[in-house]
Amino acid sequence: MTLPTIFVGQTILFHLFRGLIYGFFILSQIPLFGTNYYVHPTNGNDDHDGLSQVLAFRTLQRASKINLQPGDTLFLACGQRYRGTLNLSGMTGMQDQPIVITGMVWANQDNDDPPVIDFKGQPNGILIENSSFIRLSNLRLTGNGYDKEDPKSSDMRCGILVMNTKDRMMQQINMADIVIDTVFYENEGFQRGKDEVRTANGTQKYGWGIRVINQGKAVIQHVKISNCSISNVSHTGIKLTGNAKNISEVDILNNTVTKTGGPGIQMSGVSSVYVAHNTVSHSGSTDDSRKWGRGSGLWTWGSSQVLIEKNQFLYANGPGDSAGAHIDFNCNAIIVQYNISAYNAGGFCEILGNNYQCAYRYNLSINDGFRIKGVDGAFQEGKVLWLSGYQGKRKERKGPVNTYIYNNTIYTDTTMVAKIAIDNTSKGVLIANNVFYLEGGAKTVLGDQYKPEVSSRRRVKDVFFKNNLFLNPDNWPVESGIRDVAPLYGDPQFVNKGGIDAQDYVPKNKGLVKNKGIYIPLLPNDTIGLGSALDLKKDLLGRTIQGKPSLGAIDP
Repeated sequence: MTLPTIFVGQTILFHLFRGLIYGFFILSQIPLFGTNYYVHPTNGNDDHDGLSQVLAFRTLQRASKINLQPGDTLFLACGQRYRGTLNLSGMTGMQDQPIVITGMVWANQDNDDPPVIDFKGQPNGILIENSSFIRLSNLRLTGNGYDKEDPKSSDMRCGILVMNTKDRMMQQINMADIVIDTVFYENEGFQRGKDEVRTANGTQKYGWGIRVINQGKAVIQHVKISNCSISNVSHTGIKLTGNAKNISEVDILNNTVTKTGGPGIQMSGVSSVYVAHNTVSHSGSTDDSRKWGRGSGLWTWGSSQVLIEKNQFLYANGPGDSAGAHIDFNCNAIIVQYNISAYNAGGFCEILGNNYQCAYRYNLSINDGFRIKGVDGAFQEGKVLWLSGYQGKRKERKGPVNTYIYNNTIYTDTTMVAKIAIDNTSKGVLIANNVFYLEGGAKTVLGDQYKPEVSSRRRVKDVFFKNNLFLNPDNWPVESGIRDVAPLYGDPQFVNKGGIDAQDYVPKNKGLVKNKGIYIPLLPNDTIGLGSALDLKKDLLGRTIQGKPSLGAIDP
């Protein structure tokens, strides 16, 4: 039996109408246009509703009480100075409607300097806690000590702190065009004890630039830090602290990090991080007695799948570590490529124990590793190349596994002797197509991360050491335990040796280096490689490599 046609038509219309009503209800729950809020530290009033410049709030404390919704924007006035902290806790925007905090030029004012958040005496300038889809831009933050007494409310002072403390995922945190400078926990004149710099990461209270900390069970993912300037902080500029890779999908791009008391950039317990086009200089600075005074330009620990490329790591200082970029223990798939590393006290290539599938390739190193143990308080030798077996104080030494070091240009002048340390517990080491231009010669030193590595008859396993260019035979010490089985010797005739730009190291002696490299093979017993092509298509200058690779980082 069939239903009458008119009844069928009415039924269809009913369901269409019900669908339209339901769709309208769902859309009504999603704000099509966010609300704008305004804060002005002199013209505002916390009794206002904050919905216009005329009726702006006055303080960050009042602004922190707004229940910001998807698409909402909080405007701070350019050219103005705010005291206190902005807290964003438990707030969630949407993919296409993030919650935005930014500066704007106020009506009848033409000052376009970013608004300043002065969080002196406060734990943070901006706290983003258990929140998602947040976007910060066009702000400046500073926090120099405290006013009267140590507030004892925290053991650190952060320009921006992103923290997960719950079981809900945090995602899409975007920080761009932000200036953070002069962040110290202690007041001027504070003196750190001489042994503080010998601790692994510092034990006292410090100021930090941007910190991302995951204390929850869910992940923090899709974080982007770009076009920011961080300078003059007492410890690390940008620091990611995860646990079991619960911080992932992070981009750190186009930032400038200078004069940090600790490392420029550091990450622990993270995965899938991209670090590119940053300039990090004078990490481990000692120009203020409140600074830690030790730090590599960048270093990783317990992390996976980190690509570090097209950065500059310059002038790192400190009595230990303090390389341009180094790979601490318990990492895998860390690739350091297309970077300029210059005048870093600790060295160029530093890979500690229990690391797997890591590489330094197509980098330029200039006078890295000049530090001398025992001079000016140094407790480690600087090393141009260091493979260490250290994987923790109470653990048996275990060198890195399947390490690829190729097509780097390494230059040191006559003022220093290049030092090399290769732990004999290393397994799988490829060194090929590099240019070792070491005017002061080279020598072997024992690794000295806390407990010195000891010399023994044990040999490094699975070595491929071939086809490197040395200025002369003195550029590789015979005591290292491994040697190039097919070395090349000669002067590549750099355009301007001693300079600090990549163009300074273009080889003029093309016949010596052009297409004289070899294709990079997998190491013996390595079935994984680096997760990407071993033979790259471009050199350090971004020029396409035609045919076989050349020697060094720059294809003439």
